[in-house]
Amino acid sequence: MKRILALIILTIACQSCDFDNQVSSLDMTQTYLIATPLKSDIVTFKEEAVAISEPVPIIESGKIYAYKNYVFVNDVYRGFHILDNTNPSAPVNIGFIKLEGNNDISIKDDRLFADSYGDLVVMDISDIQNIKFAKRMENAIYQEFWCTVGFDVEWPTADAFDYSDFDASRDALTGWEVKEVQMSTADFESKYGSTRTDVFLANDSAAESSGPTTSTTGQGGSFARFRIVSDYLYAVEPWSINVFDISDLDNPKVLEEVYAQGNIETIFNQGDILFLGGTQGMYIYDISSPDKPTYVSEFTHGRACDPVVVSGDYAFVTLRSSNFCGDGTESGLYIVDVSDLTNPTLKKTYPMTEPYGLGIKEEKLFICDGPDGLKVYDKTDINNLVQLNHFESINTYDVIPLSNSLLMIGDKVLYQYEYLDNEIRLLSAFDLN
Repeated sequence: MKRILALIILTIACQSCDFDNQVSSLDMTQTYLIATPLKSDIVTFKEEAVAISEPVPIIESGKIYAYKNYVFVNDVYRGFHILDNTNPSAPVNIGFIKLEGNNDISIKDDRLFADSYGDLVVMDISDIQNIKFAKRMENAIYQEFWCTVGFDVEWPTADAFDYSDFDASRDALTGWEVKEVQMSTADFESKYGSTRTDVFLANDSAAESSGPTTSTTGQGGSFARFRIVSDYLYAVEPWSINVFDISDLDNPKVLEEVYAQGNIETIFNQGDILFLGGTQGMYIYDISSPDKPTYVSEFTHGRACDPVVVSGDYAFVTLRSSNFCGDGTESGLYIVDVSDLTNPTLKKTYPMTEPYGLGIKEEKLFICDGPDGLKVYDKTDINNLVQLNHFESINTYDVIPLSNSLLMIGDKVLYQYEYLDNEIRLLSAFDLN
């Protein structure tokens, strides 16, 4: 998530005073900072959040997604840049899908599924030069949010937040107006409660399965929150899995939401098994009954950001404990034996600098180690990984191993590499600015 959409948390710090001073303090006039929402009609707000345009410069690069000869590069919370990748040595930027409040996309048979301010949006991309908006399903994802908040809203410092003229069912929050108000302590406490209130904004911080099928499904990286498996779309959010029946691509059905065992960030599948990466562990779910993911087991670790990919009997997990992600857990690559799905067991760890995404192509393991670059290993012997390449002096985020080339997103740059017998070679570095 993969940063996800804005989440409002109210925390209250209790204050007390001596009884002898209580009356005088209640009569005292003070200056308070009161914040009131700036708002927009929610229907108009969401309509204006989606549009198709010519190429624009990227602001903040995020996830990547590959479909047919195209690469979609996320501009965090703003939408996706579309690259024609017919020639990986010279990709061409052909357009931009404005999709505000977005975290992820997934594509099947020319239908693009995406989130936007908690809604599921469906687009027809059969003609990439003439993308059509097909459907919006309100509140289908991220249902715990009490209102729609613009992705670029900054929370002010204030003594109280006045929502008396704000209706979350019809209004979108687009900003704040903060005013100094002279009030007695008694009036303030009568209107806003006996304590001052602070509001904080919490940020969130894998390839689709292949198999016998006549449909065409794209590939996401290890930070994906969306996952298409056969006729079902799984979209994870903190603490839950949203399930959609997409057998009718133009009319998805919202199925029962499944509450997860932990705070979920990413999703990957191997056959009928989902592997969910979370801030405190990897969670395994069985989707042999695809409409009802069933909890199997979990592998727990200290608090850290945790993308997961799986190959055979092993899950490969990168843990990053820097910034808001961790609490002292050692950053590194953790290899977990999942041959017994009911009892995942740590097999081996390798230290890393600041690992983000990772991917697997046959015996090659690719790790984006943040500012320490892209690292490529031979994983034939998991107890003795052999480093094949180390591309230094680049900031790396996530990878997608395609059949003929490797995609890697860094800081506003899309890198592509070709596979060689015992290493990889750079094909192109496309600057999205």
